[in-house]
Amino acid sequence: MSLSRVETEGAGAYRLPFLLRYTQMATFRRRDYVTLGRTFYINIAGAIISPARASRIQSLTRLAVALAILAAWTTPAMADQQQGPFSFQVPKNDSAKAEGLANQLAALSPRVNRDEAKLLAERADATVSKLRRDYRMFGTPIFNNFLIYHGLRKRGYCYQWSEDLLVALDKLKPTSLELHWGEYDPRTWRENNCIVVTAKGQPFQRGIMLECWRHLGHLYYGPVAGDYEHYVENSAYAHFVLARSAASNASGTNHRSEGKSRRPLKGC
Repeated sequence: MSLSRVETEGAGAYRLPFLLRYTQMATFRRRDYVTLGRTFYINIAGAIISPARASRIQSLTRLAVALAILAAWTTPAMADQQQGPFSFQVPKNDSAKAEGLANQLAALSPRVNRDEAKLLAERADATVSKLRRDYRMFGTPIFNNFLIYHGLRKRGYCYQWSEDLLVALDKLKPTSLELHWGEYDPRTWRENNCIVVTAKGQPFQRGIMLECWRHLGHLYYGPVAGDYEHYVENSAYAHFVLARSAASNASGTNHRSEGKSRRPLKGC
């Protein structure tokens, strides 16, 4: 049904709240957008269908959300309990992915140490696999943010994936490769973060990106310059993450900030 028909049938009263909510969407960060989505779609339903049917849809939507939250909350931890101590050894089924990443890193420059590239690729793949279990990923990336926002998960925002990966890779102290913090559309609800690896001295846009959030905890890698999200470097935030980790390690506390951390404002 067209908007003109909605207006002629007396539903114009719904139009102003709908437009106001749509206008405000750009100001929401990614995790806030999750909480907005349900109300947004319910307003659309109320504008184009009868109030009685809209009420039924709203009730069904609430039920679906409640069931999804219940499923996420009650997901058994047996798989985590059955897992042995964490090892940075790459599982056999992930070895091809780690080898592919190692090849791309080694191809960045003749100056890149092949063994160092292989070690960094294996550490990246193993770390992301461990974080996927630790974060208990569920549903889609956006829905996982919803769970974190409402306290049903502790971590899993895009910046937390990248922070934990950066700290793990920095412990290798690479000499022929460099680690960079990448961010897309910072300080908006669309923001995403990644780690970019370059040969030592190479510019950021020549590097290989390592991204976890978009693929629900599965490592994605490829040339950062060719990605559909246009990342820029934020070296200050990389220094902040590593300095915070070093300070926490020195004091014997966990470097990982939970949920809403006391850190510079970022997006998802």
